[in-house]
Amino acid sequence: MTDRFSAGARVRTVHHDPPHHTRLPRYARGKRGTVVEPEGRAPLADRNAQGRGDAPLEQVYAVRFPARELWGQGDHEVVLDLFESYLEDDPGHRAEPVAASGASPGRAAGGEDGRP
Repeated sequence: MTDRFSAGARVRTVHHDPPHHTRLPRYARGKRGTVVEPEGRAPLADRNAQGRGDAPLEQVYAVRFPARELWGQGDHEVVLDLFESYLEDDPGHRAEPVAASGASPGRAAGGEDGRP
């Protein structure tokens, strides 16, 4: 099975508000980012949380977002681990430069509040 996205791919997260659990944080819905790398396949958490037992295996990607894209401010980057079905191609998106601070980008968990 081939990966849909490769490192460097420009993506946008889907903008949806499902009536059930999702691992796509609210603050990251409809936002633009860049794939860092594929991280392997895992059962889709959204289905597992429903207790259905039919969760498909999906590729999980590390996706980098400028903080400004997520919260309207900040000169750092945030990396989220996101399932493939949360992502769509965004070829018109240009990566936003991040201020050179010498610090490495942070990595955030997929919680609903989303503030680092």
